[in-house]
Amino acid sequence: MRAPNGRTVPRVLTGPGPDRQDTPWEPRPILGRVTEHVNTEFERGTDGPKVILAGVDGSESSLRAAAYAAGLARRQNALLALVYVQPVIPAGAALGAPVADTTGEIAEGLVAEIRASAERLKGIYEVRWQFHTFRGDPYAGLVSAADELMADAVVVGASEQAGHRIVGSVAIRLVKAGRWPVTVVP
Repeated sequence: MRAPNGRTVPRVLTGPGPDRQDTPWEPRPILGRVTEHVNTEFERGTDGPKVILAGVDGSESSLRAAAYAAGLARRQNALLALVYVQPVIPAGAALGAPVADTTGEIAEGLVAEIRASAERLKGIYEVRWQFHTFRGDPYAGLVSAADELMADAVVVGASEQAGHRIVGSVAIRLVKAGRWPVTVVP
């Protein structure tokens, strides 16, 4: 006997007792399995994250994380929220360093770089994105941003600082918080 795919199917003896009937094999429903035909048409981005937050600080790994998050947002048709957390450095301010101006310049530079990247891809890929700036501790800022923006996923770059291997990086703290799926891009 041949199955619909052309392979030979062994005959299976079924029925109770010695007077079993020799019947061809046919699939039997398994408890809990769907036995009807299910439409398997491809669905694009219907059940993934709707808001993807990417933390950026100007480092190479954060820019790779932003690129990864942009691809994910494009595929899921999600909003990409790029977040820069301006660090508060009281020691620098005490020494007279213009910390707010410096971090503001970094934020403006990031926005300019992101806009230039978006313009290069305009017409090829469409990604809805926003840029947000928060002040404070990077971990606390990303948590606040994720809560405020109702993020479904968080993407950050791996830490490039040696001290974070001992103390813990922002990425590790976000993962340990367990509030969102977190992707750490190397």
